[in-house]
Amino acid sequence: VVREAKKGRGQLRARPIGVGHAAPEVSISNADMEKIVETTGEWIQSRTGIENRHVLRGKETLRDLAIKAGKAAIKDAGIKAEDIDLVIVATSSPDDMFGDAPSVASGVGASRSAVAFDLTAACSGFLFATVTASQFLHNGGHKTALVVGADALTRWVDWTDRNTCVLFGDGAGAMVLTSTEATEEGGILGYEMHSDGTGYCNLQLPYEQTDRAVGPEHSVIEGKYTAIGMNGKEVYKFATREVPEVIEEALANAGLKTEDVDHLLLHQANIRIMEIVAQRLGIPMEKVIHNLEEYGNTSAASIPLALAEAVQSGKIKKGDVIACAGFGAGLSWGATVMRWG
Repeated sequence: VVREAKKGRGQLRARPIGVGHAAPEVSISNADMEKIVETTGEWIQSRTGIENRHVLRGKETLRDLAIKAGKAAIKDAGIKAEDIDLVIVATSSPDDMFGDAPSVASGVGASRSAVAFDLTAACSGFLFATVTASQFLHNGGHKTALVVGADALTRWVDWTDRNTCVLFGDGAGAMVLTSTEATEEGGILGYEMHSDGTGYCNLQLPYEQTDRAVGPEHSVIEGKYTAIGMNGKEVYKFATREVPEVIEEALANAGLKTEDVDHLLLHQANIRIMEIVAQRLGIPMEKVIHNLEEYGNTSAASIPLALAEAVQSGKIKKGDVIACAGFGAGLSWGATVMRWG
């Protein structure tokens, strides 16, 4: 299929220049999971690729992880923290429902005049936040952005449900982007994003409300969030159908083909999804970046966490072309093609 580039979704004057990551020290292995729910390590590994997951506990907070990852990205970028004038934290599990981004910006030492806000798009969050930040840099309103993906979904799993509790882990990843001049080549080469609310029921963390009497005449809504609910078969079909398509759309918008891709970086949900997507794109598995075996599904953190490890290990080098795709609750999905460094 020959795809036409969509106007306005090509190269943006934003360049990724640094990455960092953080994860809790405590981890739960597949062997540990055998003691928690009725499962086996072999069953988990063979169906998902996951062997371990890191979890927050005690007084650890998600903001701690986000700040640690952000500081590491700033150091890797070789810039001063006060040069950052935009901070976006992609998360669906903030410590504060009013938003974590301002406190993360303060924690990393960003400029006091910086704007900071949370963005919620579940497992697509980091990718959507990267495109959002790049638009601010492209239009000249901001010069240097810190994009953080951070989630602690182990707070929201049902630890008696073996179909979901084995999947998730906690973590954070961050990336620094800088604006480029009109005469320079941008680092965000093309992108595409989608959502479809008709699939909302297949992956959700819903609010559960009850009525509470306040005084003799009135009642108000009181409630809490329930555990993550997922229709695994439907999510699998959705991901393997839509992710290859959206990557091809982003490549077309970038004026590139699959053979131009040096690395394929997908949301770290399931190794089988990665294998199917790579196969349908004609990209060999040796080009696929993955670390879900160690961290599990860390939602918005999964792409930057894997990216940071690949950059720091030397696997991703300056000038490499990376096709990234996020997908998950909403349902939402998207892709961006970036040139590193």
